[in-house]
Amino acid sequence: MSICEGKSCWPELVGAKGEDAAVTIERENPLVHAIVLLDGTPVTRDFRCDRVWVWVDSCGIVIRTPIIT
Repeated sequence: MSICEGKSCWPELVGAKGEDAAVTIERENPLVHAIVLLDGTPVTRDFRCDRVWVWVDSCGIVIRTPIIT
């Protein structure tokens, strides 16, 4: 059981454009903020119910399942 409210993962967005994925994530769960990041970008390791990292490659394509982190 998740401690966060609403949808928490979006496997269907792997292969999508990062910015489009962020819009979809925020539409499907308005409680989160989707942040598009280039793979390898350093990020904090704390857990927050209001954040989703959207990892993209150098072409801006989502390369892993976006999840609440």
